[in-house]
Amino acid sequence: MRRRIYIGIVLMGMATFSFAQDKTWTLDECMKYAVENSPKVKKEVYTNDTYKAEQLSAFGAFLPTMTANVGAQLNYGRSIDPETNTYSNTSTFNNAYSLSSTLPLFYGGRLVNQWKLSKVTRLLGKQVLQQAKDELAINTMQAYIDVVFYQGTAKLAAEKLEESRRLLYKTQRMQELGLKGKADVAQIEAQVASDDYDLTHQENLYCTALLTLKEHMNYDATLPLALDTTLNMHEYSLQVESAADIYTYAADHNPLARQAVLQLKSSRLEHLIAKGRLFPSIYLSAGISTNYFENLSSGAADPAAFKSQFKNNRGEYVSLNVSIPLFDGFSNRATIRRARNNLRIAVEQQSETLRQLQITIEKAVADRDGYLKEMIQMEKQVDANQLAHRLTVRKFEEGLMSSLDIQNSANLLIQSKINLLQKRLLYVVKIRQVDYYKGEELIKEMGKK
Repeated sequence: MRRRIYIGIVLMGMATFSFAQDKTWTLDECMKYAVENSPKVKKEVYTNDTYKAEQLSAFGAFLPTMTANVGAQLNYGRSIDPETNTYSNTSTFNNAYSLSSTLPLFYGGRLVNQWKLSKVTRLLGKQVLQQAKDELAINTMQAYIDVVFYQGTAKLAAEKLEESRRLLYKTQRMQELGLKGKADVAQIEAQVASDDYDLTHQENLYCTALLTLKEHMNYDATLPLALDTTLNMHEYSLQVESAADIYTYAADHNPLARQAVLQLKSSRLEHLIAKGRLFPSIYLSAGISTNYFENLSSGAADPAAFKSQFKNNRGEYVSLNVSIPLFDGFSNRATIRRARNNLRIAVEQQSETLRQLQITIEKAVADRDGYLKEMIQMEKQVDANQLAHRLTVRKFEEGLMSSLDIQNSANLLIQSKINLLQKRLLYVVKIRQVDYYKGEELIKEMGKK
């Protein structure tokens, strides 16, 4: 029975591993995996849990504190007799009980501001967490695009190498027939060697980009990672959108902008808390205590019963305390000045963040539209270069063109194809980036565009 269970577990594990190998990862799946398995994101989650606990602590500061104390004391030799309040050489046992409570009444507004600060800090933590997720998703998207790009360039390099080899074979046959010279063959052989090196170089770049993607995803570098290269391309049409309108929305909803606003609120509250240290503190205290006493010396009278002493020795107190800060070595003034400067820094930081966000949005919109225009032009250029290359090869076979002409036309063709691939991928990135600033999710749900 155990053998069957073990075999079943092994088969299930093999099936799972085979599924992982056969799985083709889409862009959104890679981004989602990266966010869910990122140590940086998990650390922010734990930090937010700490902020939640701090908010609960700030609320608890409004409630009275309560402390219970229980103590037992055994005295030998010369000590004070609680019954006569005189020194005597006796052995005594004293058991004390007390319960005290303190209620804050006024702390210069610090309790209220600390409660507000804890709420702002928790909201700020959520924005920091979202920003960490967004940055990781964007970095993963860029790494994914790099992998697809170098995979495409390696494929183009392989096609060019194969074409050069075919041309070399034709040229060698034409040399045997006396139609081509050794110089033409040597030139084509040099081109084959160059294309072979370029293929190796592109494959190395692809491997490096794949490792970078796995690093961003926190994915095991030893496991295979097959990517879906059929990215969803949008229609080739310019979108009439105002970067100013996108910025207006992003200034209120983007995590970076929200962080700047919340950081400014946090600095203001910290400044108020610091100024509250200059005001008096008022708090109410109350308590109750009792004790049990027993003389252990020989010949001493039997002590009163524990129940009787516990009741008769009870005492209560109520006090109203006022603490007025007079001089603390300029510590409070230094704290206030530091908080005021931090507030000024937060104002400048918000202005800088919003200005940088506006520039980033303007640039993203301009790049998106620019890449679309370049992509349309590059498609026309690729078609023209393909036609020119075919004509050059035909004229070379007819003896009207040299091998250098073929090399130049082939290089122009592959470069235009690489440029077209690059513009298409960059267009996809900028589409997502602009949509992100418009409020859409970076990671698309399955089945949604």
